Order: sequence, then structure tokens, then C-alpha cells
Amino acid sequence: MTTTVEFSTAGLSDREVRRRLQVYGANELPQRSTGHWWRELGRQFTHPLALLLWCAAALAAGSGSTELAVAILVVILLNALLAFAQERQAEHAVEALGRYLPQYAQVVRDGRRLRVPAAGLVPGDLLLVEEGERVSADALLVEGTVEVDNSALTGESVPVVRSADPAAAQTRSLDSPALVFSGTVCTGGSARAVVLGTGTHTELGRIAALSQRVHTEESPLESQVRRVAWLIAAVALGAGVAFLPLGLLAGLTLSAALLFTIGLLVANVPEGLLPTITLALAVGVRAMARRGAVVKRLSAVETLGSVTVICTDKTGTLTSNQMHVVEAHPATRELAEVLYRCGTATDGAGDPTEVALLAHARKLGVTDPIEVRDTERLAVNRFDPRRKMMSTVDSVAGAVVVNLKGAPEAVFARCAQDTAGYQRLAEQMAGRGLRVLAVARKSCPDGQVPDQQAAERELRLVGVVGLLDPPRPEVAAAVESVHRAGIRVHVVTGDNGRTAAEIARQVGIAADRVLEDAQVQAMSEPELDELLARGGEIVFARATPETKLRIADALRHRGDLVAMTGDGVNDAPALRRADIGVAMGRNGTDVAREAATLVLTDDNFATIAAGIEEGRRVFDNVRKFVLYIFAHAVPEVVPFLLFALSGGAIPLPLTVLQILAIDLGTETLPALALGREPAEPGLMGRPPRARSEGVVTKRLLWRAWGLLGSVSAVLALVAYFAVLLAGGWSPGAPVGGGTPLHQVYLQATTATFVAIVACQLGTAFAARTEWASLASVGLTGNRLLLWGCGFEIAFTAALVYWPPLQEVFGTAALPGWVLLLMLPFPFLVWGVDELDRWRRRHRDPRRRS
Repeated sequence: MTTTVEFSTAGLSDREVRRRLQVYGANELPQRSTGHWWRELGRQFTHPLALLLWCAAALAAGSGSTELAVAILVVILLNALLAFAQERQAEHAVEALGRYLPQYAQVVRDGRRLRVPAAGLVPGDLLLVEEGERVSADALLVEGTVEVDNSALTGESVPVVRSADPAAAQTRSLDSPALVFSGTVCTGGSARAVVLGTGTHTELGRIAALSQRVHTEESPLESQVRRVAWLIAAVALGAGVAFLPLGLLAGLTLSAALLFTIGLLVANVPEGLLPTITLALAVGVRAMARRGAVVKRLSAVETLGSVTVICTDKTGTLTSNQMHVVEAHPATRELAEVLYRCGTATDGAGDPTEVALLAHARKLGVTDPIEVRDTERLAVNRFDPRRKMMSTVDSVAGAVVVNLKGAPEAVFARCAQDTAGYQRLAEQMAGRGLRVLAVARKSCPDGQVPDQQAAERELRLVGVVGLLDPPRPEVAAAVESVHRAGIRVHVVTGDNGRTAAEIARQVGIAADRVLEDAQVQAMSEPELDELLARGGEIVFARATPETKLRIADALRHRGDLVAMTGDGVNDAPALRRADIGVAMGRNGTDVAREAATLVLTDDNFATIAAGIEEGRRVFDNVRKFVLYIFAHAVPEVVPFLLFALSGGAIPLPLTVLQILAIDLGTETLPALALGREPAEPGLMGRPPRARSEGVVTKRLLWRAWGLLGSVSAVLALVAYFAVLLAGGWSPGAPVGGGTPLHQVYLQATTATFVAIVACQLGTAFAARTEWASLASVGLTGNRLLLWGCGFEIAFTAALVYWPPLQEVFGTAALPGWVLLLMLPFPFLVWGVDELDRWRRRHRDPRRRS
């Protein structure tokens, strides 16, 4: 393929520019319409859980608890504003792409050099590309040579040289040696170029369009919380509808039946569920920030914990992004002299490869300052991708010497001696994933400075060097950790396949297959699906934005939950499409950071592994306090069932205000503390959770309602009847105000209330682990839970023994023997669950801890 254009050295006329501006439009990226902000905000108030909280507020107001109603309304408002702010962040990804367009550009129009707004560039403009400036449009070089940093578009960290050659062959536009692209940076040289594409018709515009078409989907936790909300709403509504007629059949007045129905509904509505989930996620966000990861959306913490596949970049993520010379053959003073002479870096500054070569020369003993090198330099033939080498002509001790380095195959072909041995050595080094350069030199006996062609022939080979961007030392352990967690790791990089595969294997990634981008592009969707379904880990090399997006789509189509890392503009669509887009905070672009949901401040793969562990811990904790909250519905509902089914012969064992005291007083702090629970042993030894697996499972409902709730209900009724019977009550005996048994009844309902609180204590410690024993996590492993339980006991004592609260909540002081009766209740509730977990661990040896 070739690219040819016609142009005038005088550039376009102003009249022609205006005409083309009307035809092609402004050189700007499209901005996606975000709709009316008030509609987006309104949607936050109609979320299922928000609707449930609206109902809770109405019920609380209806039951006379105005303060509770106001508190719930505040919770609704705060959560809606938080969710709204998080969604607005997602709209900035395309806007950030606009910052890659410079504000002004240098052009030639009507024979004059002008500085014009970049938005005013049109196809056919004669653009001036100069060192230090960002390119304003896609353009074809027609004069001069420049060095360009294309990393934002290609992911390759090494700058490339682009020269005027209108008929240059190309395999893809980004590889053309004569094209420069909007958003890239000129790092050296100067040139003139004819604008080929502006705005949406640029490579950058194409990526912007991809980002616009990719919509962020609801996270697993968000969808699961939505499901839990509907489940809770169904249970609460069902209980209310069932108990209203039951209350009437039991002989209650309509007002009394309505009061009990409101009490049941309030008992089944966990007012603290949404704030507790938000707090657990916020704690996870802070914990991840301390470990080097900034989360832009709270639910992303849990999503990261659900990941089944990680698609990681290589440079800077698996590696340290610092080139080093790891091999030199032979490591002689002459080789060091060539590396020192034939380079453009200063000590510690410049292209990473050049800096590494100069550092190695210093290591081999060259101490001359850079100023000496530059003073003695007579000529420089800069690196060119077609020649694959660079050379310098230097004055060394009064003699004229050519120093040269470049790709081995290019340098060997220009050497006079036999290079077969070095060719084999270079192949071996390349097979180990090293970037190999050959080094040569020659003297010019006539003392004349040769031109480029004369300088770069009849050379004497000095040796070869191998460079490597070494893996980060902590990455291997992190890869082992995610493998142990059942997570596969694919490498998706813009770099060379052999190098990427070698680095992958060094850090423990299998690299079972290495595919170049052209191979992936040639695959159909079913073929790509089949490739990914075979298992193993793959290195995708020279990956384009479309390929990254296809990989993310294909993995999601298989049911995988995907984390995709990236740092360049080219990564933005895939970052938005993946379940978790992970951007580099240190060396990444603004576009990548805006498109991602997670930003690594240290650009380190190990931080991803830490984030997965943190996400799993957060999800476990959400389940723990959901279990804790659900378990108390049974002992709160059973007394009403008993009362209704007995036709009122058994007086109501629990009052509405006592239910509210449990839900809003004794239950809240322990539930919040469970959101701070440390990771359970063996957390990273579990396989990833299925995407379809929700927060509420059959196992959780069995533990909450069938085990912990049922035991708590039985124990609460034991305490209730023990007090009633000890006071001389018999079925059907009146217990209302003014009757001889009224004080006994108050003590009995108080005993039910205290018994439920005692069972809550046992449930709180049982809920701390899903599989492991309490001994394995330690009794004092969650000090916040201990403080929460302490508050729960103190609050209960105040309700039972402080006269002002006795009058409000209908409680009465309990005799000592009742307290002694309930003393073992927490241990009985916890013990039953501990035995069940022990049984499950011994049925599955992998779960033993």
C-alpha cells in the first residue's frame, strides 16, 4: 500500500481553508451527549433499594418514628448524590481525549507561516512539525525527518523516526514511516507535512468513537444489591399482607392489627443495609489506596474481587520500565567506547535504550564527560527504521573514527569480517527475550569525514549487547497468588512477541501461545472464542485498540469477568469495555485514567493482585453482614406468627418499639463492624466466584433463616415462656394493663427482647467466617466488633433498667435468674453454626483451615 498526495509549498489559501472547514468540520473530537443531569440524578432516587428505603421512611413516619424517617431520608439523599457523582466521572473519558489535541498549530498558508487554532486545521493544510510539539492532525511528511513518540497510540515506549517519503510502503497506517498522527509528540527534528485527516477522521478520532460506543455496564455487586433489594421488598410486603388479616382473625382491632403490620414491615426492612454496604466498599477503597490503587467507583472494589481473567500490559506493569544492558560480548573497553560515542543520551536523561547503553559504558570504565563526546563529534547519522542503525563520526586522539550500532542483521551485513559466530550468539540472546544490538567501528585513514553511505560500510564488528526491561521483583509472587486464586493472566501488549513471552514466563505467566495482531485480526469471532476457550495463557503482541476491545468482548462473551490494564490513548475503549479497566497512574495518559475504574499509582501488577484480595474480602464482608441482618428476621417474625396462630391465646412476645430498638439500636454497630472484618484464611485459594452468583445464596439463606435464625427464635421463646410460666401465667390469661399478670408480661417481652440481643452476639461471631473456624481468625481479630458488642450490651441494659426508657419501650427489670438463663445463648447460637462449618470443612478437605 502506498500513500501519495498533491500539495503546494505555499499551502492553502484562506478562502480554500474556509471552504474545507465547512466540508470537513472543525478539527475536534466528538462529545457524547450526556442528557439532562436532573434525569440522571432522578434515577438514583428510583433504584430498587432506594424505593425500599422510601417505603421504610414512610412506614417509620406512619409508626410515629419521625426521627427515624428523617434519618432514612438523609441516607437516601447521600447515596443518590454519591452514585450520581460516580456516574458523571464516566463521562470524562472522551473529554480527556480532547486534551491530546494542542490548542494551536503551525501551518503555511498563502506562503506565510502562521500560528492557528488547532481546531481550524483542514485536510490539505501544510503543517509544520517541530521538536517538543504535539501533532495536531494525521499528516503525511513531505519534507524533513522527525522522531515521534507514538506510545499513546501504539503502546510502544521506544520513539520512532518518520521521514518524508510519499511512496513509502506500509503494513498498517501506524507503521508507515512517513505518517504522523494527531495526539503524538515530536521528540526530535523538524518536518513539513500535509494534513490527511482531522477531527473524527484521525486515528485519535477513531479511538474516541470506539470509546463512545462502549458503555459501562452495571457491576456484579450493583446488580446483586438490586436483586437483594427486591427479595427484601417481597418478603416485607408478603409479611405485611399476610399478618393484617391474621391479626384481625386473632381478634385484634383494626388499629392494633395495622400497628402490628407496620411493626412486621419495619422488622423486615433492613434500614442499615445500603449504608453498611457503602461503608464496606469505602473501607475497601481506602485500603486499596494505601496499597497503591485508586478506585473511581465504589462497586469496582468488589468487581475486582470477582475477576476471572486479567489482561495485562507488559511495559511498566510486569516490568520496571527501565532498560538495562544484561549481556555484552565481549565486555571490552572498545565496546564501551563505541556505546559512549554512538549515542544521544546524557547521564540519566534521554531515550531509555540510549540511557541504558551509556550507563553500561560507564560501568565498563568510560568516565569522559558528555561535553567531551559532543565536542569531538564531527557528524551524526541518526537512527532510521529502514537502515535499522545509527552512526557517528568522531575525532578520537586526532584520528577520524566511525562508531555504529544497530540491529544485528543490518550491522553484520556491513562488516568486513566473518560474523557467523556472532550471528548465532545474537539469535540465542534474542531467544531469551533480549533486545540485541550489534556494535561496530572503523578508522578513516585519510582523515576525511565520510558521508553516511561511506561511513556505514567495511566496518569491523566490536561485539553485541543485550538489553532487557527486567520484571518487577514482586510480580512473580503476585502472579502466583492470582494463579492460586484460579485467575488466568493474558499479556496484551503493543511490544514484540518474543520479548513479551520471555518476560511473561519469567514472572510465572505460562505464555502457552504467542499471537501477533495480524493473526488475531484474521480470526473470526467463533475462532477467537474457541482460542480463548482452550485454556492456558496467551501473549497477544502488537495489539491494536480494536484487538484489545475484541479480546475483552470475547472473554466477557464466555462469561469471564475481565480486568484489562492499559496506559495509552489506544487502551481507552478496552478499559471502558472490560469489567474493570485498570490504568497506569505514573506513566499512563489522562485518557486511560479517565476511561478506567481503577488507577494504579505505582503501575505495578502486584497492586492488581492486592486489589483482587481486597475485593474478595469486601464481598465476603457484604455477605457477612447480610447474613447477620437476615438472621434476626426469624426471631422477630416468629412471635407474631405464634400470637396470630394461637388466636391471641398467647400474648404477643415482642412489641413494635422493641423491634425498632433491635433494628436501629442493637443491630447497627455490629453490622458495620462486620464490614471491617479482616480477610478469612484461604481467601486467595478459592476459585473465582461465578458472575451469576449473587450476594444472597441458598447457603446464606439456610444459615440465616434455617440455622442461626431458627435457633435464635427457639431460644427467645424459651426465655419468654420461662418468665411467663414462672409468674403464674396460663394460656388465655389476661395480661393487659391493670391485670395481676401485667408486670409479668412486661418482664416476659423484655426477656424476649434481651434473648434476641444475646443471640445477636452469637450470630455476630458466627458470621465472621464462611468456612473457617473462629479460632483460626482469633476472637479479638476484629476489635470494632468487640466495641460494637459492648455498645449493644450497654444499650440493652439501658432499655431494660433505666426507668425513662422502660416507659418508652415497655420493658421491665429482669431478675437475676433470667439473665443467668440467657447467659449461654450467644454460645449456643455460635456453637451450632461452628459445628455446621466444621462438618462442611470435613466434607471438603480443600476448605480445612
